[in-house]
Amino acid sequence: MAWLNKIPLSLILPLAVLLALAPFSPEPHLWEKLKMLAGGTLVKPVDMFDLFLHGTPLVILLLKLSVAEK
Repeated sequence: MAWLNKIPLSLILPLAVLLALAPFSPEPHLWEKLKMLAGGTLVKPVDMFDLFLHGTPLVILLLKLSVAEK
């Protein structure tokens, strides 16, 4: 996973936090979509795309932090 080392932490950290928490009111889309996924109501393509859009930077950040350069 050498491609993770090419992504600067200073770029992915604010992007992951911003997209994970956006919109800040009434509740973040990521949280809403995860609840829909758990409840089995995540069926619309736009909702699936929203989950992907808001969740991908967070997943990349977690991968980057877990597979840190040694």
